[in-house]
Amino acid sequence: MEKIWSLVKTHWDMVVYLIFGVLTTVVNYLVYLPLYNLAGLSAAVSNVIAWAAAVAFAYLTNKPFVFRSHDWSMGTVLPELGKFVSCRLASGAMETAIIFLTVDLMQWNGNIWKLFTQILVVIFNYFASKLLVFRK
Repeated sequence: MEKIWSLVKTHWDMVVYLIFGVLTTVVNYLVYLPLYNLAGLSAAVSNVIAWAAAVAFAYLTNKPFVFRSHDWSMGTVLPELGKFVSCRLASGAMETAIIFLTVDLMQWNGNIWKLFTQILVVIFNYFASKLLVFRK
C-alpha cells in the first residue's frame, strides 16, 4: 500500500487531472446525450454544444485544482484562458470531425463513438494543458 501511495504522490497532477477529466467528461455527456438522443440534434451539433459546457467546467476546475494556478487577475487569466481555449478548440475540432464522420455520415453508434473520442480528448488535453497552458 505504501508503494501505491508513493506512486500516487509522485504523479499527483496526473491523478487529479484524471479525476477532473472524468468529471469534465461527465459534464460533456450530460449535455451531449439529451441533445443527441432526446432533442434529435445531429451528433456534431450536440458535440459542439457539449464541448462548450465542458471547456467552461474544465478551465474553472483545472486551473486551481490540477495545475495549482491561483492567480485570478486579468493579466494572468486572459492569456491563460486564451491558450486553454485554443488547445481545447484543437481537441474539440478533432473530436467533432471524428463524430461527424463516424456518426453523422457513417451512421455508427453516437454514444459509443462519443466515449471513444472522449478518451482521445482527455489525453490530448492533459498534455496541451501541461505543456502549453499552465506551465510554470
